[in-house]
Amino acid sequence: METLSIVLFAVAAASAYVSWFYLLARKLTGPKVWPLVGSLPVLFMNRRRIHDWISGNLRETGGAATYQTCTIALPFLAYKQGFYTVTCHPKNIEHILRTRFDNYPKGPTWQTAFHDLLGQGIFNSDGETWLIQRKTAALEFTTRTLRQAMSRWVNRTIKMRLWRILEKAATEKSSVDMQDLLLRLTFDNICGLTFGKDPETLSPDFPENPFSIAFDSATESTLQRLLYPGFLWRLKKLLRIGAERRLKQSLRVVENYMDDAVAARKERPSDDLLSRFMKKRDVDGNIFPTSVLQRIALNFVLAGRDTSSVALSWFFWLIMNNPRVEEKITTELSTVLRETRGDDQTKWLEEPLVFDEADRLIYLKAALAETLRLYPSVPEDFKYVVSDDILPDGTHVPAGSTVTYSIYSVGRMKTIWGEDCLEFKPERWLSTGGDRFEPPKDGYKFVAFNAGPRTCLGKDLAYLQMKSVASAVLLRYRLTPVPGHRVEQKMSLTLFMKNGLRVFLHPRGLEPPGAATSA
Repeated sequence: METLSIVLFAVAAASAYVSWFYLLARKLTGPKVWPLVGSLPVLFMNRRRIHDWISGNLRETGGAATYQTCTIALPFLAYKQGFYTVTCHPKNIEHILRTRFDNYPKGPTWQTAFHDLLGQGIFNSDGETWLIQRKTAALEFTTRTLRQAMSRWVNRTIKMRLWRILEKAATEKSSVDMQDLLLRLTFDNICGLTFGKDPETLSPDFPENPFSIAFDSATESTLQRLLYPGFLWRLKKLLRIGAERRLKQSLRVVENYMDDAVAARKERPSDDLLSRFMKKRDVDGNIFPTSVLQRIALNFVLAGRDTSSVALSWFFWLIMNNPRVEEKITTELSTVLRETRGDDQTKWLEEPLVFDEADRLIYLKAALAETLRLYPSVPEDFKYVVSDDILPDGTHVPAGSTVTYSIYSVGRMKTIWGEDCLEFKPERWLSTGGDRFEPPKDGYKFVAFNAGPRTCLGKDLAYLQMKSVASAVLLRYRLTPVPGHRVEQKMSLTLFMKNGLRVFLHPRGLEPPGAATSA
């Protein structure tokens, strides 16, 4: 009798679940979902091309540009932790990032995963903790002294190290991995700007810097936490195995390095960001303790290194495949340098461009913006839903779920950027006369630098750094890809190239003095 009761109960439960799952599947508009595991199987199958997969799903919705799916098809969880709303609709993105900003914070899943590395730093906090750091940083990022400090670090790194490495490779006709060089360059620059300490990872012998290696390892281990259920990485942390073990070891190296950096700045303050934050106070009016200063500095290092270097890597790849754009950039460079340094081209190559010269490179900025439209450094971003809401397109998002806005997909939607959306076309960023940089009137069509209250404070500095590095390379060399080298995306929160960007460097023949003006 008991066996029969158990069987009947099991049948009733299974029938109830099947009915519930049928209703759930009918409401979802994204990829196919399966009992219990939702869309996890198809997500796993497409993990190596995740951004293009998401983009394809969004294109299939037509003009809606939004779909919903779940990864935990269980009652009470399917509409909470396992529920995802994926969108690239500009009006929805504006709603999330500006209109209902307070309803879409980073959220507990993201903050818990990144806490060991970033603590309550500006990129991993919400509410008052975030606001006080944001206000402090905003004041500093508008000062000319910070711009001058950035210019000093960038130009020194280009002149003393990057040019020497490129010259050696060009002379020996050997290839270089541009992505690796750019990661090292931006890492050195952001470390110098943040806490006044140059790790010198960009050197001819490519040294293995313990801090850089540990920082990379800690970042990668932290990102893995977002790919798996929270209980799994917590169990690994408890048992000290796998990625969690590596994370703990890496954080020990990072924290020791940062201890020394903070101590040095307390002894000898400078014009770097760390020195500036040491003079500020937290929400309660207290001076920031060393542990908080460490995390504040690490937040800026994480944001300032990967984004610019990854953007430049994709820029150079696009330039190699679009000689028309490359020619326009070099023509613009020649025009600006002729006006600022005269006709003697040896003077063009003596020093990297100063930021005031870089400011005048309108077409180059357009090419960089177009690169970020097609290959945004952060291709997807996630927000936690605090309370039930309805997006501008009518989509209902339940409290406790996650909203993903796909920055990568925005640039690939014909309904947003037109029929030529997949073309690399810097001209779309220029005024009719071609003499002014003009971003789209709908600012939420382009959110590579975020938008709303969390708009990237370092946006202008990032553009200037990218223009300085791009001009330093293109003025001297023409790049060609190494035959057989495959350029593909790496599955990461940042759009790295999985195999790097291996290129050959060919010295660029400059036109005779006055040729451009006499033409």
